Amino acid sequence: MFVKRLSVGPLEANCYIVSDKKTGEAVVIDPGGDADKILDVIKSKDLKVKYIILTHGHIDHIGALNEIKKATNAKIAIHEKDANMLLSPEDNLSIYVGGGFAQTPAEIFLKGGERFKVGDLTFEIIHTPGHTPGGISIRVDGMLFTGDTLFAGSVGRTDFPGGSYDELIKSIKEKLLPLGDDISILPGHGEASDIGFEKRTNPFLAEV
Repeated sequence: MFVKRLSVGPLEANCYIVSDKKTGEAVVIDPGGDADKILDVIKSKDLKVKYIILTHGHIDHIGALNEIKKATNAKIAIHEKDANMLLSPEDNLSIYVGGGFAQTPAEIFLKGGERFKVGDLTFEIIHTPGHTPGGISIRVDGMLFTGDTLFAGSVGRTDFPGGSYDELIKSIKEKLLPLGDDISILPGHGEASDIGFEKRTNPFLAEV
């Protein structure tokens, strides 16, 4: 497996490019900005991007979606509860950070529980609402891409429209922590961690 993390856009969101080394088939997770940086990796590795999977619909995670879709023609996947955020500058918050714009609509509307085969890799979708109603995490083998649900030492904000702190903590407690202490966390912002370390040290998880 090849995994590349890129810090993109003015809010430094993490975009991940994950590919099967044998086939070159790949997924782009959260192309939040800096399309050229993302495409440079795709071209340099000669990757065939099958899917663009969005952990949620906020602008800092979808800002380069149009460009990546145009360059790769990969299928866009987002949870059905966040799908309208791609089309609404108000809902995706872009109206508040410099103009506001819509993005390419999704082709795949997730519910949670889906599995995507990319080469020999399996991407498992876990619905983790709280930051947004349609927030998801994505498990690939021993790695968990958590979007803005769970960070190293913190959790996602819940003060945006549709956010719920109680729902966020429930998602983490019931859907992520049981995956096991050795699971690596690759969040939507900041550095990586693992579930065991977050259980022991994350102040927001003391109650769980």
